[in-house]
Amino acid sequence: MAGFGEYDKYDALGLGELVTKGEVSAEELLEEGIARTEKVNSRINAVIRPMYELARARAKESFEGPFAGVPFLLKDLIASFAGVEMTNGSRFYRGFVPREDSEYVKRFKQAGLNIFGKTNTPEFGITPSTEPDYTGASRNPWDPLRSPGGSSGGAAAAVAAGIVPMASASDGGGSIRIPAACCGLFGIKPTRGRVPSGPDQADGWFNFIAEHVVSRTVRDSAVMLDCLQGDYPGQVLRIAPPDKSYASAIARKPKKLKIAYSTDPALGDSLHSDCREGVLQTVKLLEELGHKCEEVRLPLNKEDFIYAYTVLVCAEMSATLMEGEKILGRKGTSSDFEPRTWALMKLGRSFHGGDVAAAFRYMNMFSRQWMTYFQPYDCLLTSTLGTPPIEVGGLRPTPSELVQLKALSHLPIGFIAKQKDFVLKAGHRVYQYCSQTMPANVTGQPSMSVPLHWNAQNLPIGMMFTGRFGEEDVLLNLASQLEEAKPWADKRPGIYAGV
Repeated sequence: MAGFGEYDKYDALGLGELVTKGEVSAEELLEEGIARTEKVNSRINAVIRPMYELARARAKESFEGPFAGVPFLLKDLIASFAGVEMTNGSRFYRGFVPREDSEYVKRFKQAGLNIFGKTNTPEFGITPSTEPDYTGASRNPWDPLRSPGGSSGGAAAAVAAGIVPMASASDGGGSIRIPAACCGLFGIKPTRGRVPSGPDQADGWFNFIAEHVVSRTVRDSAVMLDCLQGDYPGQVLRIAPPDKSYASAIARKPKKLKIAYSTDPALGDSLHSDCREGVLQTVKLLEELGHKCEEVRLPLNKEDFIYAYTVLVCAEMSATLMEGEKILGRKGTSSDFEPRTWALMKLGRSFHGGDVAAAFRYMNMFSRQWMTYFQPYDCLLTSTLGTPPIEVGGLRPTPSELVQLKALSHLPIGFIAKQKDFVLKAGHRVYQYCSQTMPANVTGQPSMSVPLHWNAQNLPIGMMFTGRFGEEDVLLNLASQLEEAKPWADKRPGIYAGV
């Protein structure tokens, strides 16, 4: 072919089929992806590290797998690509170049994907808005004044803007589902242990993190999960493989499900009316499709959960600093990190081992009680977020909070650990925003955001379904049914017209 002008008509699987059939070349697809990046990236800051020449060399080779020759973007966090800088959104890691691929990246390559760039992420992925000081804020293609979410915000912005049909993402507190909700995409966080994250890095955040993708279509995510799932030698956390492929799960006849739903604010103080309306409209759609829906109250003690989660994340941030110092061979200082990150690292150092163990025990007990409560249901429906997509800067520390954070970073160890009230208040806006997503990270259950609603301002309002442990097939089957009943793939933000 002399050129390829039908890129928008296909999802990732569709593009891969064209390459396999010889109807388009991998080189043509890559150049289209690069051209789109160059055209729109200045407005959304999604791609922060181009890998064009590496990808051009790869495009000349042969491809195998369901996504043969499809252009793809890799989140610049956790996932190592040999020979390419990985900064994790932090100036501290500037110049760090991994020597080998993560297992996750190897499986992307085995699936046929051609990685041509890395996407923006907040510093160490700790916020649900992608606004790192080091590489700048990403913006939402639906409204550039708003955030595409985080921590996979760059990935979601790139997909929503039409650069690629699918991009890599990871989720430790909602970081697949939050950006999917913000950008009108589909995103499923797999069950804990389903997708390997090693062997080059430890399984961080007490195994809260799961890795996968954000995509325009359900089938792309399903087939990608088939490609990514499964153990590798030396993997510590192992779970039973699925009985059948996830591709077959979306093809089978839908079952009638018993679905719990809630409009509780969960970890927040309130649920925005747009999010509440989205849940109620989704219940109506589900009942029209023959499912049984039952309203429930969420079995959740907000303050206890937030405190335990914060203690664990701060402890992990302290460990992240220690690990980084070992890898890079130099000590980290406050000037190497954003003030919020440094304060969390200091706070993590201040907790006793017993504080961390108690928080972890609390989360284990929470998981047992939560999953027991929802065992009679096939899944739980809530809004993905507590509000519509937030404005860029909406979660950044205020001037007074910055003063507090800087003061905190200089307080004596031991004094900081007693500041429970500060811990609860410091993340209040974050927990109000992503009020629904974190329980599934703690329990390890599969959970997905489905782009079923847009509000009066034409902003996406994602709906979240959380399934039983190990039952991604049930969620994917439901998502496929919803996709057919209320299609979303042809919805495009205004910026899309520019590509």
